[in-house]
Amino acid sequence: MAHFGSVEELAGAVGTVETSEWVLIDQDRINRFADATDDHQWIHVDPERAARGPFGGTIAHGYLSLSLLPALASGRFRVEGMVMGVNYGLDRVRFPHPVPVDSRIRACSEIVSVQNVPQGVRVKLLVTIEIEGAGKPAAVAESLSLYVLE
Repeated sequence: MAHFGSVEELAGAVGTVETSEWVLIDQDRINRFADATDDHQWIHVDPERAARGPFGGTIAHGYLSLSLLPALASGRFRVEGMVMGVNYGLDRVRFPHPVPVDSRIRACSEIVSVQNVPQGVRVKLLVTIEIEGAGKPAAVAESLSLYVLE
């Protein structure tokens, strides 16, 4: 995790990249996500049928990969005096490659911009969710966070 002593120091770090640890996307995680979202499409939850399908097995929901942004990307950067960080939203999201069951993914988060706002500082990260061994990422998103300062 990158730690910055001030907002000015954070702003000076535009272009800095932090990489998370790998996270396993197994069938249990996919099934729990399907249950939480009521998205039980066979390409996600039916291993037998999915084995005969276009991906040769089940794949994670695109939104499962996206839902892991807080765990993978948030908290990669800390600013002195920060009381809390909250999700502010997303800009431009793409899912270039499916995540096969039992793959590992991680996030590479690049600081794109830092903007002072009345509540604190708004930070835009370009987050690329990589799939171990794949040539294309699972997802690419511009993630916006609001860091509330003391």
